[in-house]
Amino acid sequence: MIEWWKKRVVYQIYPRSFMDSNGDSIGDIQGIISKLDVLHELGVGILWLSPVYCSPNEDNGYDISDYRNINPEYGTLADMDELIAEASKRDIKIVMDLVVNHTSSQHEWFKKSCQGVEPYKDYYIWRKKPNNWTSFFGGKAWQYVESRGEYYLHLFAKGQPDLNYDNPAVIEEVKGIMRFWLDRGISGFRCDVINILHKTTLRNGRPRIALVGREHYLSQPGTHRILKELRKDVLSKYDCFTVGESVMVTPKDAKQLCNGELDMVFSFEHMNADCFFIKWLLRKFSPIRLYKSLAKWEKKVKWNTIYLENHDQPRSVSRFGDEKNYPIESAKALAVLLLTLKGTPFIFEGEELGMTNFDMTSMDQLNDVESKNVYSLARKLRLSENYCHKMIWQKSRDNARTPMQWSAQKHGGFTTGTPWLKVNDNHTTINFDCEHDDPNSVWSFYKELIALRNSTPALQYGTFKVSFMTKNVFAYERAFEGKKIGVIVNLSNKKQRVPCVGYTIMSNYGRTQLDCELEPYEAAVLRR
Repeated sequence: MIEWWKKRVVYQIYPRSFMDSNGDSIGDIQGIISKLDVLHELGVGILWLSPVYCSPNEDNGYDISDYRNINPEYGTLADMDELIAEASKRDIKIVMDLVVNHTSSQHEWFKKSCQGVEPYKDYYIWRKKPNNWTSFFGGKAWQYVESRGEYYLHLFAKGQPDLNYDNPAVIEEVKGIMRFWLDRGISGFRCDVINILHKTTLRNGRPRIALVGREHYLSQPGTHRILKELRKDVLSKYDCFTVGESVMVTPKDAKQLCNGELDMVFSFEHMNADCFFIKWLLRKFSPIRLYKSLAKWEKKVKWNTIYLENHDQPRSVSRFGDEKNYPIESAKALAVLLLTLKGTPFIFEGEELGMTNFDMTSMDQLNDVESKNVYSLARKLRLSENYCHKMIWQKSRDNARTPMQWSAQKHGGFTTGTPWLKVNDNHTTINFDCEHDDPNSVWSFYKELIALRNSTPALQYGTFKVSFMTKNVFAYERAFEGKKIGVIVNLSNKKQRVPCVGYTIMSNYGRTQLDCELEPYEAAVLRR
């Protein structure tokens, strides 16, 4: 029997930016409910919500202060129950973020831990003297608390203290959180930075440009033990699935994480197609670098997550396409790539419209704590101001977090108030209202392509085989029970000579037959 999550397309919602129902400038759960019919029409079968839990928002919800309640900015538990019920009526399943490497420093556990109150005293990682580890957001990974006379570990922002998984009570707390939401009717979790839970030692790390100390916490045996325990004691009792955000994971790591632990993981290797190892070290985008990485993971991992953007990554049309000269063509070409590879596809809100990177004009418009920290650190390291601006402009997480562009109205129809983050000026031409009734729009192309995938077993869960690959062109074949589908994608702004390919099922240029030449950013699903 083929699992249900292999047959569906996931749509990620960043609640803060999706739809504001009450004019307070922030997206909310009732806003999501108001758009369920649109999402159903698009053809998605799973909604992944970025955190809606109570949070002081130092990292926009990824710093949780109460795992069993909803941030009042987003609504109430009753609103969440209504969302689950209304989504179910439309055969849409809900997946929530599980953020358990760290909590907020405003969580009651941490407040009591700072005071040495049992049983919370050792819920976090404390040390009299800090080691040399550095955080994902730049700078030192330790913060001093005077009331304890000790430092706590924070691999992310200072307001995100890491939990101590050497304490069995912490694992039991996590099990309780998972059961709480699964019992309310959700269908699984996206597990945040899940392969760094267990810190094997707190020894100094080897000197590195970034993430000093990572050899002591990346994909450690203790993390595998924890995930197996969560699977056995909780997940195995429900019809649900888990997908892990796994830091610096290799195909070998992914296989281990999916062996009785998670159902699938997000890999990041293909995100290096325009950078060196970490996203801030820029280089020119290379299509073949992207293709090779995707093909490698398709061959080596049984079931992949397929994504090109999310709440932490820039907009794909700005990054891998050509938003100036071929915005529609390149957005559609990327859609073909996203929705025809082997694995579960993840669409990020606005991707189906061809939304582009944040058109900010000054650093003052930024909200993202990571971008602010990295910019400050880069300036301290005496990197040029021009390079620092370019780095932030291209890779800030705020690129994906600008509010959803629903209409050409003020603030893109996202809110009647003043949006928490500026809406892109191009909302007047790139928006849902403009695209919904246009058969040639990016949205309509996504809808048609999702319908094709949902009705074609070879595209849903067929095998994958590379047909050929050049500097700019990627061609592959999907097959299931003797039926085959071909795919060809050109991610360059020039025509490309290819072997003659034949008749199409879908083409972003509307062609029914392809000869030996592809147009710029042309992509097609082919008859075999």
